[in-house]
Amino acid sequence: MSTLFTKIIDGELPARFVWSDDTCVGFLSINPLGPGHTLVVPRAEVDHWVDADPALVAHLTQVSHAIAQAVQSVWAPPRVGLVVAGFEVPHLHVHVFPAWDMAAFDFANAAKTVDDTEQDAHAGSLRAALRDAGHGAHVRDA
Repeated sequence: MSTLFTKIIDGELPARFVWSDDTCVGFLSINPLGPGHTLVVPRAEVDHWVDADPALVAHLTQVSHAIAQAVQSVWAPPRVGLVVAGFEVPHLHVHVFPAWDMAAFDFANAAKTVDDTEQDAHAGSLRAALRDAGHGAHVRDA
């Protein structure tokens, strides 16, 4: 049975994509820890990151780094968080989000609802920053 993330990747469920390549995608979280909170998800269904091929983990890290630089350029937080938790959906995913303090790392503080217009703007800002950084080949229009 496909995971929730596979259904998003396959276009069966909506998402705000900011990255897409042959190995992974990046899309905004529906329960963000902050503006631009992005999930970097491999196309392959791997549950636990320790079961993933090291080359896949390296690629996810490289993409997360590019997205983190975009988050940094758009919102200028003192830190950009990177977390692999994996309890919410049994499909490996990396959380990339702005962090102004340690509370930003507490998933209990994640937004329960989001404003669609605001999320669309955040996705647009990240896409523009990624294009400006030379990653345009991997940036979807929506």
